[in-house]
Amino acid sequence: MSLRDVLIDELRDMYSAENQLVVALPKLAKGAKSGELKALFTSHLGETKGQVERLKEVFSILEEKPTGEHCNGMEGVIEEGSDALEKDEEGPSFDSGIIGAALRTEHYEIAAYEAAIDMANTLGLTDISKLLKGNLDEEVAAAKKIRAAAQPIFKEAGSQDDEEKAPKTGKEKYSAKKSIEDEKKASSGMKKRSA
Repeated sequence: MSLRDVLIDELRDMYSAENQLVVALPKLAKGAKSGELKALFTSHLGETKGQVERLKEVFSILEEKPTGEHCNGMEGVIEEGSDALEKDEEGPSFDSGIIGAALRTEHYEIAAYEAAIDMANTLGLTDISKLLKGNLDEEVAAAKKIRAAAQPIFKEAGSQDDEEKAPKTGKEKYSAKKSIEDEKKASSGMKKRSA
């Protein structure tokens, strides 16, 4: 497989990711308690739609179709955002969970665009690199805005008294079980490494 083929696979993955976010961002905006977060998610939805259009332009330059890959990574990150929306939290504590999911989303995209830009530059595809850089710049700016909005929310959440936890849902129990399995699998690998 050539580097160009790898780049096309990466771009298809990002195209899928951005399209998934076009669907997910309105849900985050609707679910957020903070007006500032609602506005950020709504604003970023417009940027995300523009990123989809830039990616279509990239595929046009490459004379390739944009579909063909489903981004499982973004699907998982979006699932975490959905989980945060289902938490039985109030106000700033609720928004804190959404912020964590939103930042994971942005950093996933940042890493993907950085890799694709480096591949495009290696292949001498400067026109594609410039288009991808536009998407990357928007993702970096979005992450900074989310972090800035997060500070007062985290501060307020940190001053709240701990509430009595509700019984775990089936999904939370399943997640806790999977976490224990992850730890067990990793610990056997850690033992090998330290031996």
